[in-house]
Amino acid sequence: MMNRLVITREDGRIISAFFEGNDMVQVSLNRSEDTSILGNIYLGKVKNIVKNINAAFIEIADGKMCYYSLTENHFPIMVNHELSNPGDNKLREVKIKQGDELIVQVVKEEVKTKAPVVSSNINFTGKYVALTYGKTTTGVSSKITDDKERNRLKAIANRFVQPEYGFIIRTNAAYIPEERIIEEIHKLIHQYEEIRKFGIHKTRFSLIYKTPAKYICDIRDGYTENVEEIVTDDKELHDHIMDYLTKYQPEDVGKLRFYDDPMLSLTNLYGIRDKLSDAIRPMVWLKSGGSLVIQPTEALTVIDVNTGKAVAGKKKVQETFLKINLEAAKEIAKQIRLRNLSGIIIVDFIDLELTKDKELLMHEFNEYLKKDPIKTTLVDMTALGLVEITRKKVRKPLHEQVKEVTVNE
Repeated sequence: MMNRLVITREDGRIISAFFEGNDMVQVSLNRSEDTSILGNIYLGKVKNIVKNINAAFIEIADGKMCYYSLTENHFPIMVNHELSNPGDNKLREVKIKQGDELIVQVVKEEVKTKAPVVSSNINFTGKYVALTYGKTTTGVSSKITDDKERNRLKAIANRFVQPEYGFIIRTNAAYIPEERIIEEIHKLIHQYEEIRKFGIHKTRFSLIYKTPAKYICDIRDGYTENVEEIVTDDKELHDHIMDYLTKYQPEDVGKLRFYDDPMLSLTNLYGIRDKLSDAIRPMVWLKSGGSLVIQPTEALTVIDVNTGKAVAGKKKVQETFLKINLEAAKEIAKQIRLRNLSGIIIVDFIDLELTKDKELLMHEFNEYLKKDPIKTTLVDMTALGLVEITRKKVRKPLHEQVKEVTVNE
């Protein structure tokens, strides 16, 4: 079974879909014209300070206001401060005031009525490592569980920690040769130093650094060690991907393939259109005859497990309930990743009477959730039998991506 990343363009949108064999397990949609500002770095201006919420509003473009937490940002890279201390890159706690200009990075995009969030704690992300300004320690992804490997990776990064920045070792770094990790660390340091040195001399509202296109981030952030092929049928996308891989991931250049068949597009070859349609429907049928109903709301996502036709004529009802629940647990873990659900997720499994059955279900469910590349935590089962999950938010859920791309076509 080949793991393949399929990147194609259709109807003014770029589709990036990760397949395990013929099974689409992860997908993201973006408009061909990338308007996202997430990860971008700007030279902004402090518009005002709001003391009662301990925050400021930073203007990053004419009239474009962003929320800035004073509690979380202690070491701003300020234009006037840096010019008066040339070459001084030590962390220095500074209180900002109205009119100050400083370098900020967008860490959250605007959501409905909420403004984008910016931070002085700028990050530069690579395939294996992220450089973190303002945090002078080395962290290792919790998904790397081998203590010996964690210590090896931490020791590599610790040699490059400076008084103003540290590193986070990403999951992709596990068992990667030291020289490849060091090579990437040097590139990240160079990026940081370039912005630190030249960014403060830019004019107000300048875009100092633009994050790569989202389909490029899918290549960078995915487990490319487990991806055997990156395939696209769009020449422009192919050239952009080749350029990125050549510069930043030369070890993966051989995985890129251009698909050239005028009779059958990649979208049709892999049935992407139908799979996308299925991935935003509320109901998912299980092979046993049971079903899931998935309902995202403003505050959380609710998933209901139903028996459907699965119990008709069955005598050992509790055994059947357990079987359906175990099948549902595997499918729910898949759907959470496929639909990119995040935040609080509540699952209402079919009620089980025996404690051992509940424990087995929770154990199996947790094992399925561990396979998700995004941090996903199985919290607990409540007294009412509801199972709570939390998942880190990375981009918008799939149903919002589909709506956003369609509305803006």
